[in-house]
Amino acid sequence: MKTRNIAWRKNTALLCAVSVIALNATAVLADDSVEDIPTVIVTGYLNPEDPQAVRVTRTKLSRTPGAVSVVANETYSNSYAMGLFDTLKNVSGVFAQKKFGEDARFSIRGSGIGNNIHNRGSWLSIDGIPLNQADGSGDFQEIDPLAARYVEVYKGGNALRFGGSQLGGAVNFVTTNGQNAGYRTLLRLEGGSFGTKRGHLAFADTIGDYDLYLSTTVLHADGWRDNAEQDAKRITLNVGRSFGEDRSVRLIFQGNDLEQRISGTLSLANALNNPKITTAPNYPDLKYGRDVKSLRTTVQTEWRLNDDWVFEGGVYAAWKHLVHPIVIHIDQQSQNYGAFARFDGKGMIGSKAYDLFLGANYRKGLVDAHTAANANGVAGMVMGEAKQNAESWDVFAEGRLFVTDEVALTAGGSYGWTKRDYVNHLNAANSTSKDFDWFAPRIGLIWQNANGQQVFANVTKSVEAPNYGALVQTPFPQFTSVQPQEAVTAEIGTRGRNGRFIWDIAIYRTEIDGEMLAFTATPDLPGTFNAENTIHQGLEAALDWKIADIGGWVSVLRQTYTWSDFKFDNDKTYGNGQLPVVPEHYYRGELSFTHDDGWRVAPSVEWVPEDVWVDYTNTKTAPGYTVWNLAVSKRVNSSLELFAEGRNLADKRYISSVNSVTNFASQAAFWPGEGRAVFIGLKLTGQ
Repeated sequence: MKTRNIAWRKNTALLCAVSVIALNATAVLADDSVEDIPTVIVTGYLNPEDPQAVRVTRTKLSRTPGAVSVVANETYSNSYAMGLFDTLKNVSGVFAQKKFGEDARFSIRGSGIGNNIHNRGSWLSIDGIPLNQADGSGDFQEIDPLAARYVEVYKGGNALRFGGSQLGGAVNFVTTNGQNAGYRTLLRLEGGSFGTKRGHLAFADTIGDYDLYLSTTVLHADGWRDNAEQDAKRITLNVGRSFGEDRSVRLIFQGNDLEQRISGTLSLANALNNPKITTAPNYPDLKYGRDVKSLRTTVQTEWRLNDDWVFEGGVYAAWKHLVHPIVIHIDQQSQNYGAFARFDGKGMIGSKAYDLFLGANYRKGLVDAHTAANANGVAGMVMGEAKQNAESWDVFAEGRLFVTDEVALTAGGSYGWTKRDYVNHLNAANSTSKDFDWFAPRIGLIWQNANGQQVFANVTKSVEAPNYGALVQTPFPQFTSVQPQEAVTAEIGTRGRNGRFIWDIAIYRTEIDGEMLAFTATPDLPGTFNAENTIHQGLEAALDWKIADIGGWVSVLRQTYTWSDFKFDNDKTYGNGQLPVVPEHYYRGELSFTHDDGWRVAPSVEWVPEDVWVDYTNTKTAPGYTVWNLAVSKRVNSSLELFAEGRNLADKRYISSVNSVTNFASQAAFWPGEGRAVFIGLKLTGQ
């Protein structure tokens, strides 16, 4: 393993050197340019259609002296895109692998690497409003990617714009509205393997100063594995009122009714040889699943105060009912509400230009948590009755000063405070509360030439307080001693275009004190502990190459590569061992052929060349894999587009993700990747 790692690092360095040489050579040899690529590229994916709304967002994000990306809806609109693993598959540094249904193992730069369930370590939001609970925990089911106009990805400390100080950064899904939809009506129908059927209907319009977007999505799938059925109903409403340029008020409403069965992890032998079974035969009888009903309402505004200052703010409220039968029966009702405000401004200090933003956000969460024995899918004997309430504040600011026309220095930071208030109704002696606060500063610089090519660097502190999943662990009374994790990240990178190439490359190193890691205490109930010192370091690279334009066919090679070196640093128990879960090397390549008569053919490959560690003691691995896919679409006319997608064409048996354990001892810790699948669909738009 060590020899292969050395070889891979040498090859990575060689790849970077060759890329730089190729880019420089292109500046001399290229006699044409790629007209469909914006001047500033802040995405790992070359989008053949780059509408105005997305270009504006790319320009805003290009101010960031760090790794950021924008994923336009066009990049996945002609494929069967369901979860984070589909929408973010072309963003380097993001690990999103399917577990079951719409649930994923999600991590950015190793955030929440030990969190075997749900989301931790990243700010996940819709229109800037967090999907996470006020204690920082969250999951992914409430996102409808078909209702999103684009997705913003702020890696690591680059999420300061939201006030977030988590290790992983932020992912923000921005809802389509009546002004940027690009159609008046949309009908989308899809179906295919594993009994999958999905319908999506949307309407968008502008009437005077008002605009409207309304969509609904209905999904049913039997699932590839036993006990993997899912049903989903979603609705999204976005109503805006304009009061002139950069002055608007907007109401956004979302509702979800989601039912998802759970198959569970398997042993390695079963995952590779008998992957369709459940972890245990009684899962269907116990109705292992995760069912969610939720409502979210947001009222927000963008208001230009004058030529130099713009205000953005809003208030929101969310209700969610979770019914989650596993080894126990979990029933939770939660109410979350909050507000945010941010000012963006620009001006001059002497002869030097500057821009800055400053703001605050507030979040309050009230959770009624009920646990009971699982009596064939319903609540049996009561095991727990508690209130898990949380409250959080973030105050943040960042300024950028242009010391020359090409070089800007940045500085900023966020102050955060959060409280956990736990009331145990069955045992009052275990009721308790705890609060945490921190300051996370940030400095950086960014250089940009006249062609929009950038070099950036930053040093950022991140802090993450433990959520209830870490603090409330049976059989410990009251809260555990888990403490916040703190980290310092240094990052340097470059992005831009040169002739037929676009690139987006970042290198980072993070030193973490007290990283919160989890292990599987039982197949369904993880535990959490603080490690001593750990290191996350890596390379995130995206290189897109417009190879040729011959006979009406345009060929483009899109590549993303992520090197993730996550390890303990002289730990008294684990030494310098590697952290599990995230592959050290991950490559995705797509070669697309697009014709001006509407055809598009795009074979792609997903490659994990080395085994992946499962346990902290580095005694067990999951095998690497290679999966081949093919996407074909045809725009018949201005209204109708047909598409088809084949996944895992070779029907490869592989492990898509694993659960972390401390010391492997034949645990069922492996999530099998889905077998061969074919999906077909159509989009019918009207103007």
